[in-house]
This record gives sequence, structure tokens and C-alpha cells, in this order.
Amino acid sequence: MSKVFDYAEVAQHNTAESCWVILYGNVYDVTRFIPEHPGGSKVILQLAGTDATEEYDPIHPPGILEENLEASDKLGTINTDTLPKEEKTPEETGEAQAEGPVDLDNLLNLDEIEEVATKQIPYKAWAYYFSASDDLQSKSFNNSVYRSILLRPRVFVDCTRCDTSTSFIGNNVKLPIYVSPAAMARLANADGEWGIAQACSQYGAMQIISQNASMTPEQIVADATPGQVFGWQLYVQNERQKSEAILARMNKLDCIKFICLTLDAPVPGKREHDERSKNVGSNLPVRASVQESQSLSKTSTSAVTPTQASEDEKPKPKSMGMGQSLFWGTAADLTWRSTLPWLAKHTDKPIVLKGIQTHEDAYLASLHAPHVKAIILSNHGGRALDTAPPAVHTLLEIRKYCPEVFDRIEVWVDGGIKRGTDVVKALCLGAKGVGVGRAALFGLGAGGKEGVARVLEILKAETETCMRLLGVEKVEQLGMQYINTRAVERDIWDGPGMERTAVKAKL
Repeated sequence: MSKVFDYAEVAQHNTAESCWVILYGNVYDVTRFIPEHPGGSKVILQLAGTDATEEYDPIHPPGILEENLEASDKLGTINTDTLPKEEKTPEETGEAQAEGPVDLDNLLNLDEIEEVATKQIPYKAWAYYFSASDDLQSKSFNNSVYRSILLRPRVFVDCTRCDTSTSFIGNNVKLPIYVSPAAMARLANADGEWGIAQACSQYGAMQIISQNASMTPEQIVADATPGQVFGWQLYVQNERQKSEAILARMNKLDCIKFICLTLDAPVPGKREHDERSKNVGSNLPVRASVQESQSLSKTSTSAVTPTQASEDEKPKPKSMGMGQSLFWGTAADLTWRSTLPWLAKHTDKPIVLKGIQTHEDAYLASLHAPHVKAIILSNHGGRALDTAPPAVHTLLEIRKYCPEVFDRIEVWVDGGIKRGTDVVKALCLGAKGVGVGRAALFGLGAGGKEGVARVLEILKAETETCMRLLGVEKVEQLGMQYINTRAVERDIWDGPGMERTAVKAKL
């Protein structure tokens, strides 16, 4: 018969030598698992001796407990009458400003969707989604640079027809817009990544599933429609066998059409909003408005940066932001010479390289065709290196220094897309497709899968309107003749053009 524990007994086991946690009404001894936890020991020890269900559930896909713990680790159940009654602030629960069901049809743009989600989701989720590195310059510039590109409409053109369909490395889609890998979607809404997949199915959009998704890949694609297109994001782990096991799992899923190797964040950036919220914990600051938060990191001196303590000292583990936790175990030693051959041994699926930020690296990637089918110009949504260039700059660099890249591989972009005009401008510059990440997460926060569908509906309608007003019927007809980039060209790299022989020598 299963033993029933009082909370006071569980609470005594709150050290690395004896660590118990409560999950879903059961008591587990996770002492043995602490050194093996992918997110590091600190995250578990912060929750030692407590009911960790609320922190655990939206982050971990079902089945993780069974995969990592032995049957003997389950000690019994908790007497729920003995659990402490914790009072949460409205800011922590996200209920302070919620005003009932949202009429999604009344939300007319992505900023309005973000504002609604900001009021509804817990602070920790908002801080993780909103955060970017340092002073948020790259995050802000990713979007504002599109404002500096002017459109050149043509008139006296039949604009009654508009076709937004295209293809990504041979896979047909109805939109040149895809959902970028966006982690921890269930922090915003229980629909999670499955909800994003449902919205993508409705609008014929592609979805790249984050390796740090809060649902299993099988759950996410379970109700996919025939022909629905998915990619899988890969962060290579220091323990390569773990990544090899992930790849073996992806190889079995036919709807996963490619592996998206992420290169723009070999180490985590300093995301102060996320770090300030901690991975778990209380005393969260009142959530600022989106506008106020842009400058918050510049004026506050209270941010905590996690440090690595020696094993001998063993102080109380410091809290860390969720972004820091997710990067635990990620390899920082990837190279052109070693990583791509390793990938070729473990998957036959096409490779997409995410995080290209210079024309030199775009050119190097193109030399690996046809193994590499596409690249994504991205600075990780401004979450890695602040003041790194926006995708627009890298597109213009490629056009100037090595335009042959566009003929060898597909070029996709992400970061800062908030309007259909942004989508069209990127396509005019040579991008094959445009990714949105935060927009999907905030869509979930505003209204679950219907909120994500509203995001795609808005972007689709705005893209079609822009194409019609330019006098363009099909996506493939878009080109440089429809935009004026002179104001942006002044800011792109103007150093010497690359010497191709020297660049090839790096391979």
C-alpha cells in the first residue's frame, strides 16, 4: 500500500544529500537524479522539499518522469490537507489585469495581441518570452529596420488575384510565413506547441518545433493534417549521444521534413528580464508595460547573474533565468569541419542552418549544398549578442558580396516581423520565407490556438494587401524593383569583399 506523507515530512528533505519533491500529488526522491538533470542541479534544489507541480508541469513534456526516474524513486502520495496554502499575487498569476474572454477579432495587429497576452500570462512566462540580451538593441532594431525600407507600388495593374503560396525546400505551403522554434509554449497556454500546430494547419503554414518544447514531438504533430510541414530544431549537446538519440527519434517522424541546426546561440545571452524573474521563486516585480520594459534593463542594477560555485563551497544555489537553465549542456564547440559530417551520419533529413549573421558564413553554408538546403538569417530574436545585425542587413550583404548564395540554397529570415509589409520587404530582398516566434507565443497567451490562428490571419491579410497594392499577384514575382533600401544600405558592412579562396580554406 502506498505511503501517505505529510508536507512537513517532505519539507525536511531539501538538500542535495536528500532531495524529495511533490509532483502531481506523488512524492519522489530525486536525489539520484540531481547530477543528471539537463537543466543543472540548481533548478531542482530550488524546489527541494516542496510541491514542484506548478513549476514543472508547463515546462516538461509528459513521460519525462517515467523516462528518468525508477519505480523505487516514487515514495508515495502527499496528504493534500497538509499542503501550505500559498497566496499568490495577481502579478504572479497573471489574473490582475485579465478581463474575461478576449474578442480576438477586435485585435487588429500583433502589438495589440502582445499587449493582451502581457496582461494574461504569468510574469515568469512574459519575462522569458519578452526578454532579449543586454539593452535590447538588436531586438528593437530587428523590427525598426523594416520601417526604413520604402515600398514602390505599381498602378494600373489587375490586383484582383493574390496567391501567397510557396514552398520550403520542396515542401508546399500556403504562406511564406513560418513559426520559428519557440520554446516553453505551455507557459502561455495549455494548448502549447500543439496549439501552434493546429493554427499552422488552418493557414497552411510551416512550424519549426523547438528542442525545448513543453510537449513531446509526437504530441505536437499528433493531429497534423496530410502534407503539413514541420522542422525540428537541434541544439547539439555536450553529450553527443543525447543529440544522436533525438535525431534517431526525428528520423522516424515523416512529417519532420528537416533538421534546423541552431548556431546563433552557442552560449546564452544575458537576458535581464528573464534573469530578474528567476527560474522559480517569488517576489516578482509588477509587470511593466511593453514600452516601459524596453528601458527597464538600462535603469535597474538589481539583476542577478548566475555564477558557478566550487563543489567544495556548495552554497545555496542561486536562481537563474529560464533561458540560462535551458542552455545547460548545450555544446559550444561546433565547427564546419566536424559538426556537419557528424550530422550526416545520424540523419538523412535535409539540414537548415539557423543563425547566419554575415555574408561570409552564408557563403560557407552554400558550399555545403546539397546537404545544407537552407539557411536562416537570424540573431536569435536579439536574445544572444546585442547589437548583432538584423536579418535585413545580412540579406543586403549577401546581395552585394555573394549573390550566388541565393541560387545554391534557400535563404529564410526571422526576427522583428510584425506586419505583412515586413514580410513582403524581406521577400523582395531575396528571402524565401519569414519566421515569427514571439508572435506565436503571445498569440497563445492571448487566446490559445485561436490566438495563434489570429496572428497568422492578420499577417496573411496584411501580406495580401501589400502585394495587391504593389501590383504583385504571386510571391515569386516580388523583387528589388518593389522596394527602396537606400537608407538601410548606408549601415551595412562596407569593408573589403571576401576573398573566396580564403573563406573556403576554413572548411
